[in-house]
Amino acid sequence: MRIQQDVKTIGLIGSGHIGSTVAKLAVAAGFDVVLSNSRGPETLTELVQELGPKARAATPVEAAAAGDVVVVTVPLRAYRSVPVEPLAGKVVIDTNNYYPDRDGRFAELDNGTATVSGLLQQHLGTAKVVKAFNNIYFKHLETLARPAQAADRTALPIAGDDEAAKATVKAFLDAIGYDAVDTGGLFESWRFERDMPAYGLIYFAKVPVAGEPFPDGAPTSASKVASAVAAAKRPA
Repeated sequence: MRIQQDVKTIGLIGSGHIGSTVAKLAVAAGFDVVLSNSRGPETLTELVQELGPKARAATPVEAAAAGDVVVVTVPLRAYRSVPVEPLAGKVVIDTNNYYPDRDGRFAELDNGTATVSGLLQQHLGTAKVVKAFNNIYFKHLETLARPAQAADRTALPIAGDDEAAKATVKAFLDAIGYDAVDTGGLFESWRFERDMPAYGLIYFAKVPVAGEPFPDGAPTSASKVASAVAAAKRPA
């Protein structure tokens, strides 16, 4: 699958572990990246230097405006700070998860009437939100990328309400080294969020043990991801 020729720049709102890893993979695949965070472009100097000439730092508004596809990777508690106007009509990849200890309680998430990415979609209006990258440890995201047609290629689940937007995200994943498993609309994105079978451990070579380094990542096929997504059950 080839990404549309008009997708040349990836904007990032948030440049932590997942954001910086996506940026690294994107640069390696030939994309330009525009990074931002809540602390200001000057705090990203070292990361930009590491990524090289295809990367630059900006404000969140500037990154949103510059990206042909924009990755939102901020804590859930900060999702309302994501700029709306420059993302109008754009494909937005949401990497977020709900951690009540960090984010506070969201009644609509606790009772299952909303999803994390659904909240971002509601906030952004006309943007086309696709859930991806939220279910994999950032170090595994970096090390499990493989060329197209590799026998040990790993798959990541995605969810979204716009078919064209999902096609764009699938093509982006393909370009940076991953297959995609389409799980359906945004309301199905809970199936690969925190504590679900397709979250985290599915990509571990072994179960992590407290006090020991996290295990290496293990290539995980599309069929294994799809089975884990299908096995998800909402908490009682």
